[in-house]
Amino acid sequence: MQIGPYRIDPPVVLAPMAGVTDKPFRMLCKRLGAGLCVSEMTTSDPRFWNTPKSLRRMDHVGEPEPVSVQIAGTEPSQLAEAARYNAAHGAELIDINMGCPAKKVCNVAAGSALLRDEALVARILEAVVGAVDVPVTLKIRTGWCRETRNALTIARIAEQSGIAALTIHGRTRNDFYEGEAEYATIAAVKSAVRIPVIANGDVTSPRKAKAVLEATGADAVMVGRAAQGRPWIFREITHYLATGTELPPVTLAEVRDVLIGHLEHLHAFYGAPQGVRIARKHLGWYAKDHPEQAAFRTVVNAAETGERQIALTRDYFDALVAGVAPDFASAA
Repeated sequence: MQIGPYRIDPPVVLAPMAGVTDKPFRMLCKRLGAGLCVSEMTTSDPRFWNTPKSLRRMDHVGEPEPVSVQIAGTEPSQLAEAARYNAAHGAELIDINMGCPAKKVCNVAAGSALLRDEALVARILEAVVGAVDVPVTLKIRTGWCRETRNALTIARIAEQSGIAALTIHGRTRNDFYEGEAEYATIAAVKSAVRIPVIANGDVTSPRKAKAVLEATGADAVMVGRAAQGRPWIFREITHYLATGTELPPVTLAEVRDVLIGHLEHLHAFYGAPQGVRIARKHLGWYAKDHPEQAAFRTVVNAAETGERQIALTRDYFDALVAGVAPDFASAA
């Protein structure tokens, strides 16, 4: 898939997820096979650009290209200025958020709430595209609700406005993440526009990725929640798309090593104690479906230092690798 001067290969993309797709996770997913990783959304309001949270979100030093930064907001001029600011601070792609279903975002008419105002969508897209020299992409849902699916109209506006690629989540805003994603709308959009289309929603396995590509004709797939605690899914999907065969399941030893590396990067990036706190949700995702994961989470979530968190994690997975029961009594 080509977005401006950038070839996205493999055509498997990490979705922007608030509180998840930070720099450590993006770099990990890229290393494990993602062709593109989109940052968690950053606000277009300049009053918050210099907060510790925003400064971390805008840190792209050492990230492999292309660096894709998602911006969110409602005012065309403000979004245009945010695009300029991020492009000046390392963004090589600017992605506009019109897909987030969160109430706190939609209640201020941002995210997927924008889909209800097609004229405003056009003004925003034209303003942002006109503000920067880097390619601008757009992420949307199929519409606000099932009765008013207007993704096709929005896609045509996007193409006319100079948007370089379009991602569509196969749910409406009112669906949030419930039920199953539908792909007919994505297929209709793909057949109607010439810009690259990325299909998003329920891409949870290599076989599902291929099925979604076949059902939609999309140029790429985007993986979101399925990558939480399973960043090697990008490698698995890429291999399956290329060969039609599935890789062997990841070993417990590799899960341990990937997770410990992720923890170390989180601790270094955020510092103490924030890195330890942020790591806890990732630990839960990695441990899911493993033996005695509930007991492990209870013990590891009580750790107050990075060193302790890593030691407990190593001991737990070492026990699983050895085929013995984890010793939580000595860890307490």
